[in-house]
Amino acid sequence: MAVLLNGKQISLDIENELAKEVKTLTDQGYRAPHLAAVLVGDDGPSRTYVRSKIKACELVGYRSSLIKFEDDVTEEKLVEEIERLNKDDDVDGYIVQLPLPDHISVERITDHIDHKKDVDGFTPTNFGKIDQEHNSLLPATPMGIMELLKRYDIETKGKHCVIVGKSHIVGMPMSILLAGPGDATVTVCHIFTENLAQYTRMADILVVAVGKHNLITPDMVKEGVIVIDVGINRVPDATKKRGYAIKGDVEFEGIESKAAFITPVPGGVGPMTIASLIMNTMEAYKKRQGIAEPTV
Repeated sequence: MAVLLNGKQISLDIENELAKEVKTLTDQGYRAPHLAAVLVGDDGPSRTYVRSKIKACELVGYRSSLIKFEDDVTEEKLVEEIERLNKDDDVDGYIVQLPLPDHISVERITDHIDHKKDVDGFTPTNFGKIDQEHNSLLPATPMGIMELLKRYDIETKGKHCVIVGKSHIVGMPMSILLAGPGDATVTVCHIFTENLAQYTRMADILVVAVGKHNLITPDMVKEGVIVIDVGINRVPDATKKRGYAIKGDVEFEGIESKAAFITPVPGGVGPMTIASLIMNTMEAYKKRQGIAEPTV
């Protein structure tokens, strides 16, 4: 039976560590870090995710701001707000919650975000710095996965890591982090990969980030595999009050008995993404304040 990679607990540990650091900094006369979130429209999952981020800020002692727009906001108006946040010396980092309405270009919005405040790690500058192994604000979900592996003492060096999904949010930056700092051998699979199971069965570490419920079945993995399930899927479930359950991309019930480690959904990668955001906010804050390590 697999060991559960408890992202919820690890994220709480990180929040407690950051809360102590914030107290030390404020006791020394520094202001608290400030994270802002821009939310466009009334998408339910986006609202929930932003609330979780704000709650995490409150737990660690950060200031937080929520900037809301209706879903018919113009692209120009949103760019104006981003430029305002770029110039606001009181804001250390900010996110623009995705998805955005169809009439707004995600690429244009991302291009306007100051990479020094880009705590999601989505800007081209921060993405490019991953490959160069520069000190940058890393994409939040891959960063959270690397931190989760680290805290469970899971070795990546020399391992064969197979990633299913090639998005610029998870799959591609994950491959760079595993192959670079992680010293792993990496295979990236995606929607056009033929005979996917041929590759997933070779994985020592399998990262799945597609958004398709039960894409990976027990026959597609080997004994002792380490499974990181990034998928978030709403699956109809009449036994639930809300009428659906949250499930991942892997068939958890069957794979749990074969895997050495596995992330649950929910409670695995999701909380680590939020933890990474507040870690990136602290990093951006320290650079802005000129604070050198260590602070405690």
